[in-house]
Amino acid sequence: MPRSLSLFLLACLAVGLTVGPATGQALRLGAPAPEVAGKRWINSDPLTTQGMRGRVVLVEFWTYG
Repeated sequence: MPRSLSLFLLACLAVGLTVGPATGQALRLGAPAPEVAGKRWINSDPLTTQGMRGRVVLVEFWTYG
């Protein structure tokens, strides 16, 4: 592997480990979940966080771009 490619990959790894997806957000372990709001709910009326308390909830986010 050429040296320049190795340095590039190392730099990408270093940036990925230090920046990460949660940049600027505090780790909130043990904190209450934020209220889930949205205009469109599929297969149910809008739910509240309190209404889902004690249940296993899967949240799937979609993005188009």
